[in-house]
Amino acid sequence: MRVLDIPDPPLQSGISEIGAPTPARLAILFSGGLDCTVLARISHALLPISEPIDLLNVAFQNPRIHKSSNNDVEAFEAALESCPDRVTGRASYAELCQVCPERQWRFVAINVPYAETMEHQERVITLMHPHNTEMDLSIACALYFAARGTGLMCAGSGLEHTQYTTDARVLLSGLGADELFAGYTRHATAYNRHGHQGLIEELNLDIGRLGKRNLGRDDRVITNWGKEARFPFLDEKLVEWALAAPVSEKCDFGAPVLEGDDSSAQLEPCKKVLRCLAWRLGVCKVASEKKRAVRATYKHLTDCKAKADTSQIQFGARTAKMTTSKTKGTTPLS
Repeated sequence: MRVLDIPDPPLQSGISEIGAPTPARLAILFSGGLDCTVLARISHALLPISEPIDLLNVAFQNPRIHKSSNNDVEAFEAALESCPDRVTGRASYAELCQVCPERQWRFVAINVPYAETMEHQERVITLMHPHNTEMDLSIACALYFAARGTGLMCAGSGLEHTQYTTDARVLLSGLGADELFAGYTRHATAYNRHGHQGLIEELNLDIGRLGKRNLGRDDRVITNWGKEARFPFLDEKLVEWALAAPVSEKCDFGAPVLEGDDSSAQLEPCKKVLRCLAWRLGVCKVASEKKRAVRATYKHLTDCKAKADTSQIQFGARTAKMTTSKTKGTTPLS
């Protein structure tokens, strides 16, 4: 329902140039994590093989981390290639190319200089209103530039990159998977402190506030570019099943992780059902990848503080803490 019968997009230039890439109807907001890679793999199974799929991966120049000058293009691009989402994005892109070689996957590396972030900041603040925290701004900026879809495109195993803007007007988002299937650090913390009952209460809290905390903000930012965000994990039937299913069928906290076992039994507990699906679909490296927020297993989280916000895109794309001010992530913007 989320990927079929998408209308053909208008060409960016208004005319079809000889040798120009085939217009894509579908793009995926692609960090390379479990959720978006599963969406890409399922989309491959549904769409005609002749249709390319664009994978939009955003990385930001953060003056706290990247010291290179914008005038040095190679140093600038190399610095952004070290962003966590860029590293996982390219790794997952390579696995998709290996598992589904007949599909044309287009990895679009969207590199955002710090000056450009500042240039668009007031626009982003207006779009995300009434949300008004530094954390909201970090997340909104990442979605804003990802949805614009302009970057360096790589198709196939070659390293050559060309300037490219996606024609796709439908963007898939993996929002909802963490809230439904226990993918955040605080879910592991809730289980560690209060068992399955504490985990269930935390998951119910997440689902109940998802619309207010995420959906309106994300929709306004993305539609600024004339794009439509679609959220397959928030399909009503899927949400209905996930809410009714026992928590042990969605995640696997409490079960031992089998070290060294070369099978799906070694997968970590958070979002276990989604990891098993990824394994069955052949993207086993993605299924086995540990979420950055829970690199230490739930057994070691007794003293960890749970994050207030649910999104990790601000850390993976390095939009978090871009300025040198001492404002906290949840501090209202002045």
